[in-house]
This record gives sequence, structure tokens and C-alpha cells, in this order.
Amino acid sequence: MEIKKNQIDALNIELTLEIKGDDYAPACHKKLVERRRNAEFKGFRKGNVPMSLIEKFYGEQVLVDSVNDIISEQLNGYIRDNKLNLVGEPMSSEKQPEIEWKSGNDFTFIFDVAVAPEVALDVTKDDVVPKYAISVTEKAIDEMKENLLKYDEKKKEMPEDELKKEAEGYVKRGYEQDAEARLNRDIRDYFVEKAAIELPEAFLKRWLTAANKDKYSAEDIEKDFPGFLHDFRWQMVRDALFKKFDHKIDDNDIREAAASYIRYQYAMYGMSNVPDEIVNESVENVLKDEKQIQRIIDGVEDSKVMDSIKGIITMKPKKITIEKFRELK
Repeated sequence: MEIKKNQIDALNIELTLEIKGDDYAPACHKKLVERRRNAEFKGFRKGNVPMSLIEKFYGEQVLVDSVNDIISEQLNGYIRDNKLNLVGEPMSSEKQPEIEWKSGNDFTFIFDVAVAPEVALDVTKDDVVPKYAISVTEKAIDEMKENLLKYDEKKKEMPEDELKKEAEGYVKRGYEQDAEARLNRDIRDYFVEKAAIELPEAFLKRWLTAANKDKYSAEDIEKDFPGFLHDFRWQMVRDALFKKFDHKIDDNDIREAAASYIRYQYAMYGMSNVPDEIVNESVENVLKDEKQIQRIIDGVEDSKVMDSIKGIITMKPKKITIEKFRELK
């Protein structure tokens, strides 16, 4: 068994695995014996089927499984031992020779592997990002009053000054949420640009196309690729800063984030005072789903990094009208 490395460039590696017959023969024999032990053929007692028949019916599949086990073990070992920080997963090379699955043959497998560059990034007060403050106008307050009166009968009984104050509060909170979302976006954009991370784009496009072939077309991947690259770069920046700031995520962080998410979902349906026992039960259900847990962890990591960044950089206040705010790219 031999692995040869060909460094294509700083981010792309070609790994060639040479697998000899002696490398997979013991595993094949073991798997065939296991098959024989449980095989049921007419005319033979269970466990006494001739090995020649077992090899005839199961030989090729056993060969494929045994060789693939070796490939997986050797690739993972090489990646681990050489501490490669991969982008995506190893892919069969377009130069891969055709395989003749015959016991005793030697096999050659060529894989394309892409690695992520190191992210070296400082956060200082010299990093300046605009922080928008959206002006609240009488027009916006009046429009909100109309909406409140239209969708909430109880508001019609409210004194005019109280109604105006409540409408103004709704507008302010909405503008503040919009401005905060924009601030987070601008911070992400700023540090993605500052980090200037080079990625193996050709490999990533090919990997995404292969990994999502049942969901998205090559045209879909092409169209969404710039957005994917930006998100991927931010994830790398965020992970680097998470370590730099020495943040940690514990079970309490995850549970609190899950509870906040669930309360937000209920609030979307007008249920703002959901009992704790219902929220806690929903949290337990969410935490049974590995994908949900990972989504929550990503959100907590993002929030912790954002809070740290905001505590260091210079956020330059900038007043803006809602019309101009909506025109921002």
C-alpha cells in the first residue's frame, strides 16, 4: 500500500493510492467467510456452502467493499497524520483510470484534495464600519397607526397620544432591528474582504455540483456560487476569530439559544407568553436533531464572535432615512 502526493498548488493536492493484491486479500477472505457462515443455498446446509459458490456470487462485491475500506482508512489516516484542513471532501480525479474489478489485480486510485488556507486576522479599533440610525418620521408613525387600527380592534379604544406613542415604539424597534441586521452584514462583509481568503474555487464548484446533483443543477450551482463563497469565507473568518477570542460553547449556551429560537417562532404566530414548560419540551425535541443542534451552535458561535468584534472596532454612527437605507446594496 502506497500513497503518493502531488502538490498541484498551494491549495490543491493530488493523492495517488496504489493498492496491491496482498493489501486487500485478508479482508476479502474474512468477508467471504462471514458470507459463507450465513449464506443459504438450496441443496446445502447453512454455513456449508462451497467457497467457490460464495466467491462466484459475492466475490466482486466483497472485493469492492474491501478495497473501499482500505481507501477510506488510508485517506483518512493520511489526512489526519498530515493535519490537512480540508475544503469539502476528497474527490475521484478526472484522471482516474478505469478499474477492472478482478481479484488479484493491483489498483490505482487518484483523488483530488483541496485544503483551506490559514486565516490570520486582527480586529482593532482602526477597523471602521458604519452603524446606521434610521430616522423616525411622522409619516412612518402615521402609517403604523393606520396598521395598528386596521389589525387590532382594541387600539381604536386607545387615546390618541397613547396610540401615537405605541406606533412610534413599533417603528423604532423595527428600524433598530433592521439597522442591527445591516450592521452584522457590514461587519461580515468588511472582515471577509479584509481576510482576503483564497479558496480552491474550481474544486469547490466541482465538489458542490457532485454533492448536490440530486437537488440542484449545475446552472443553479453556478448562479449561487458567489454567495456560497462569501458565506464560506465568513465561516472561516468566524472560526478563526472564535479561537482567537478564546470563546467556548457549553450546553447552557445551546439550550438558551434553542429556547430563544422557539419563543421567536411562537411570537411569529402572535403567541408571546408561551409557558416555560411548553418551551422546555420543545427545546428537548429540537436537541434530538443533530442538524438543528449544529445550526444552533453555528448561531451561538456567530453571536459570540459578533459581540466581541463590536466591542473592539469603531462603529461610526450614521443617520439615514428609511428610503436611503432601503437603497443600500
